[in-house]
Amino acid sequence: ERSLCNDTNGLTLCFQDWNVTWYTPHPDLTQCFQHTVLVWFPCFYLWVCAPFYCLYLRFYDNGHISISSLCCAKTGLCLCLAFFGFLEMVYLLHTARNTLCPQILAVLVIHLERLKGFRSSIFLFLFWTLAVICSLVPLRANIQAIIDEGFSADAMRFVAFFTFFSLQLAQLILSCFADQRPATLKPNPCPVEDASFLSKVLFWWYGRLVVKGYRSPLKAEDLWSLREEDTSEKIICDLEKEWAKQEGAMNGAQALGYKLSEQTQLLRKLHKEQSSGFCLLRTLAKNFGPYFLTGTLYLVIQDVFMFSIPQVLSLLLGFVRDEDAPLWKGYVFAFLMVLLSCLQSLFNHQYMYTCFTVGMRVKTAVMGLVYRKSLVINSAARRTCTVGEIVNLVSADTQKLMDFVVYFNAVWVAPIEIALCLFFLWQRLGPSALAGIATVILIFPLNGFIAKMRSKLQVQMKYMDGRIKLMNEILSGIKILKFYAWENAFRERVLGYREKELNALKKSQILYSISIIAFAMFGVYVLIDEKHVLDAEKVFVSMALINILKAPLSQLPFAMSTTMQVSGSTVIQTFERLYVDGVVIDNGTFSWSKDSTPCLRRIDVKVQRGSLVAVVGHVGSGKSSLLSAMLGEMEKKSGHVTVSGSVAYVPQQAWIQNATLKDNILFGCERKDSWYQKVLEACALLPDLEILPARDATEIGEKGLNLSGGQKQRVSLARAVYRKADIYLLDDPLSAVDAHVGQHIFEKVIGPNGVLKNKTRILVTHGLSFLPQADLILVMEDGEITEMGSYAELLSRKNTFADFVKAFSPSFENENANDVEEHIFTFLSILFNEVETWEVPVYKPWRPYLTQNRSRTRRKLGDSPRLTKLIQVKLEMYVDYFRTIGLAFIIPIIFLYAFQQAASLTYNYWLSLWADDPVVNGTQVNTDLKLGVFGALGFAQVFGTTVAISLGGIIASRHLHLDLVNNVLHSPMSFFESTPSGNLLNRFSKEIDAIDCMIPDGLKMMLGYVFKLLEVCIIVLMATPFAGVIVLPLTLLYAFIQSFYVATSCQLRRLESVSRSPIYTHFNETVQGVSVIRAFGEQSRFILLANSRVDHNQTSYFPRFVATRWLAVNLEFLGNLLVLAAAILSVMGRSTLSPGIVGLAVSHSLQVTGILSWIVRAWTDVENNIVSVERVKEYAETTKEAPWTIEDSPLPSDWPRSGSIGFQEYGLQYRRGLDWALKEISLSVNEREKVGIVGRTGAGKSSLALGIFRILEAAKGKIFIDGINIAEVGLHELRSRITIIPQDPVLFSGSLRMNLDPFDGYTDEEVWRALELAHLKNFVSGLPDKLNHECSEGGENLSLGQRQLVCLARALLRKTKILVLDEATAAVDLETDNLIQSTIRTQFEDCTVLTIAHRLNTIMDYTRVIVMDRGHITEMDSPSNLISQRGQFYRMCREAGLV
Repeated sequence: ERSLCNDTNGLTLCFQDWNVTWYTPHPDLTQCFQHTVLVWFPCFYLWVCAPFYCLYLRFYDNGHISISSLCCAKTGLCLCLAFFGFLEMVYLLHTARNTLCPQILAVLVIHLERLKGFRSSIFLFLFWTLAVICSLVPLRANIQAIIDEGFSADAMRFVAFFTFFSLQLAQLILSCFADQRPATLKPNPCPVEDASFLSKVLFWWYGRLVVKGYRSPLKAEDLWSLREEDTSEKIICDLEKEWAKQEGAMNGAQALGYKLSEQTQLLRKLHKEQSSGFCLLRTLAKNFGPYFLTGTLYLVIQDVFMFSIPQVLSLLLGFVRDEDAPLWKGYVFAFLMVLLSCLQSLFNHQYMYTCFTVGMRVKTAVMGLVYRKSLVINSAARRTCTVGEIVNLVSADTQKLMDFVVYFNAVWVAPIEIALCLFFLWQRLGPSALAGIATVILIFPLNGFIAKMRSKLQVQMKYMDGRIKLMNEILSGIKILKFYAWENAFRERVLGYREKELNALKKSQILYSISIIAFAMFGVYVLIDEKHVLDAEKVFVSMALINILKAPLSQLPFAMSTTMQVSGSTVIQTFERLYVDGVVIDNGTFSWSKDSTPCLRRIDVKVQRGSLVAVVGHVGSGKSSLLSAMLGEMEKKSGHVTVSGSVAYVPQQAWIQNATLKDNILFGCERKDSWYQKVLEACALLPDLEILPARDATEIGEKGLNLSGGQKQRVSLARAVYRKADIYLLDDPLSAVDAHVGQHIFEKVIGPNGVLKNKTRILVTHGLSFLPQADLILVMEDGEITEMGSYAELLSRKNTFADFVKAFSPSFENENANDVEEHIFTFLSILFNEVETWEVPVYKPWRPYLTQNRSRTRRKLGDSPRLTKLIQVKLEMYVDYFRTIGLAFIIPIIFLYAFQQAASLTYNYWLSLWADDPVVNGTQVNTDLKLGVFGALGFAQVFGTTVAISLGGIIASRHLHLDLVNNVLHSPMSFFESTPSGNLLNRFSKEIDAIDCMIPDGLKMMLGYVFKLLEVCIIVLMATPFAGVIVLPLTLLYAFIQSFYVATSCQLRRLESVSRSPIYTHFNETVQGVSVIRAFGEQSRFILLANSRVDHNQTSYFPRFVATRWLAVNLEFLGNLLVLAAAILSVMGRSTLSPGIVGLAVSHSLQVTGILSWIVRAWTDVENNIVSVERVKEYAETTKEAPWTIEDSPLPSDWPRSGSIGFQEYGLQYRRGLDWALKEISLSVNEREKVGIVGRTGAGKSSLALGIFRILEAAKGKIFIDGINIAEVGLHELRSRITIIPQDPVLFSGSLRMNLDPFDGYTDEEVWRALELAHLKNFVSGLPDKLNHECSEGGENLSLGQRQLVCLARALLRKTKILVLDEATAAVDLETDNLIQSTIRTQFEDCTVLTIAHRLNTIMDYTRVIVMDRGHITEMDSPSNLISQRGQFYRMCREAGLV
């Protein structure tokens, strides 16, 4: 034997003796082959790969692992193996000469890995696997030798071999385990880091979470920490480095541009803006590319296995046809097919896992970049890009980028797969495959068309953007909508967007079927030449190839459209649009955007350190713009600016965070008790702390909902004062507070003796009384500084300022800036704002002491616990959903599916009968008839089932969205106060999107695959009834695994959903307060907050997509058992089975793996997304306000005729169980009477207005208007017939005319007349679009005073008998205030007017004044009588300098 191996001819024979190996009933490998190749091969692998592996380990450093028992066991076994190799070499020199070294090398590798912190070695796992596989043949030979010759024949050799083999097997088993990790600080590390190679491949590391989720509801604490490489900090840090490099390269190339002509520079600029988007994609590609490419490698390997399976099927069918072939070959082919199938699914899922991980990282990166961008974009960009759009960018568009990552490879892999399929078909069928190619070529333009149609889904995205943006504004201005009874007008606008969105969705639902390819190919094949015979091998191998062809053909349009969508994605476009201006400037000419006309001109100011500068001027003169220019929030056209030192900013509309009062004041600074107390005292906040349930630990609702306007402004001021900055920019902070409080704040904080006396203070104000104490006064008019100097200097010049002061001096000698508007942040403000007068805050008073940060954060991070009942999705959600579609629609869909599948079953069975048809004289009979039936059955499958389901889904989503809009709009104000806007927006964006697209798609897929599975089972049972023994346990096991999966997956989906809302809420909050955050230099703290929220969301997203992989791997292994059963049973029963039926059974069983995982995937998608139905339906159960209209109401059409109001023991509570805001008010107001209502903060002034409009329903007593109890009138009938000019001048995006008259109920002449009376005619007629001037979100492109005048114009247009003024002239200067007051006196002369006032001079000529305190009326009489009584009103007048 040994001489045979040494002889050249003998060696050739040794390796090529097929008579020993293949053509025999008892196959074996030659002895020579066993002793050389099988021994050398693992050694060769180890020696060749070891240098490269060591090089890789050199760059890998993950800490140091101490010597563990596992490491000792591996080393010990290796040394034993080396010792055995040595013995073998000494005693049995004729074998295994080279087995010593590999074990020694393995020991070295084990310890090198330990030193580098490598816990599971794929390299050594493969080595031991190869060693064991190569030892299997000698193992069989040795066992055979013992059987033939007996053990004693060569006992020493047998013992040595079996011991050696056992040690190798033990090493293989040990290499399946991972070593312990180096000490970690993470609380709940991700188990994938500790998993062994085998566990990673099969996703076993995930099993523990699935079991936990099945046993009990998962909580956020059960989820693992993110791996370091998945955290926002790591991803964005790497990305910013790369981005800086890219930007540097671009800027470097453009540094030479200064010599170029203007035209060339403009082209450069345009190119730069375009390349910014590509720069983003390129940066993402550089950072995530290498990991993504490993996934691509998995995909290529998976394709190799996928195309091998039909070749093995061909061999198996050849074996069934050849009756003389030995049985063992059938078993080999069967096992080989299953092995290839298993390997294919393993590589496929590794590829998907890689894609989803990259997708997740891209999502984190883009969210982080968009957030950072929103912190630095200039004001021009902020006007073009609203909060709603930024939220949509973070929700919908990041999802598109993730889809792009998953489907990008399909764009180039799918054409290659199609080409390979057609090549193999050509091999089988010759030129007839061209018919298939032609069909594919015909399908390609159809694919292109579908891709084009799908990318027009962008239109649907546009409507969705519009709808979300509008909903955002509605939620912001909900209080105004309720005051004006405008809900219906805005509801129609939302539904208009929705209808366009659904129409776009309908058009995108196109389908085509694939069964025509087989028909075309086989048809042409048998028709070309009657000698062409269809046998089982040709038919079923071709069918297997066609099944492979289906995947790329169906993926291609989706991949193409996803790529198109990403190339047109808003994320990238927004990155082009939002160019950063890192300029901090002043002095010169400024505008709000690069292209707009300057709004500040010839500004030349020198503010000395430590001085107090007052800025005064009319509404819209540019006072706030001047501060914005100093903050660097405006576009500098010319000039030069320096701002030396740190800056603190108090905006005109206070921006309050959803955090405790203390956190709002500290704003990220360390708490110093003495200074903190001093600040509270100076800002007059100590009395407010007495009222708040948990003092400064009281949690402030979103946008400061449980603080009055004055309180919010004082908190905003306290935040700035606490900062100890060098420069203070104060934008009219005294306007929202009472007169005496304003005086206190000026003296204690801003004035010459205040806590800021040594700081530079720039104060915008309308209050004349503070001006004498200012070091410098700037008088502004039309964006220019017309006068500048001290108070005395300006008076002595006798210019505009002197005239103005003289005109108002008599009544305003001591007036204290009592501009009384409650300033709330306009972007999303009014949503939760309750009016000025809350005695007790209403935000969760039953949880007063929220001291622990952690519990507070967790409470904020989710919707309320009621929303997250972690139980399996209730059956009634399905019932609700299907009921919405309607039974008449559902039954035909089921019938269509059943018919389609029956046709498919018959079609396949017909094919197997045809394949078994005997060949007579080289031809088959009746081929034309067979082809005709075959074609008819093929076309019978092309039914519009998918379109039917899509249409059903659209019907359902239309109804559900309509219900959601109606439910939200019918909710009372208290609902909006306690529900964060992020949650509501999430319902309207993500949840409605799921109902639109995900649920119908999931149902489509699920029904299709369930019927397909039935067909496969019927076919397999028809061929091999014994398979039933396998099918039943497999079904039970399948149900068992999937029940585990669905339970966990649904909970993860809920946790992910719940943790998504805070991201949106935080983005909203940041975009609104961006000027404050920047002024205080707090960007880094807010970035950390955003990072933690994104990471919190990703901790539930990561296990969610791994769950799908875990399930798919397990199920596909189950499915492969069915393939094995079908193949083995076919081999065993080949004498009774025809090749046709075997081909049919095996080729169909091959599809089971895919079908099983698709069913569960689809089922889970539906289960996960049906949660959206639940979440949308939830608002149907919340309390609703009274009906808007009452049918057959006896209300006269001209009610109220006279305008008299009567209160009868009227009492009001903000919520049941809280203190009374109004206590037993009895009062009657006569027609045409003018009544002023005054009182301190929290006295109950605004509560009176809320009661009249039934924003809050009476807790006791009644209100009568013209003798009719308003509780018996429909809300819209009441609210549309009385008018309020509210504290908050809210405008909605849309035309100016829409803002005045959304129902189009008035003529243009009437609108112009109202604008004239409101002193806006000159301003509006100066606008290019006049009445059609587009207002931006929240009316941002009008000044606060102009917005207030628009609200006045609304009131003048409605002209009802009762007018309520809720501190309506706060934001205007004194002159405009006088004009407004005179307009109200003349235009509303015959109306009843109730004025809630801070500026007492405006109500001195009223018929009556009501003084309120703590919900009671303390004084009520004419102003002169009250002054003579010297009570509370007299004291207030004295403070205001009126007496």
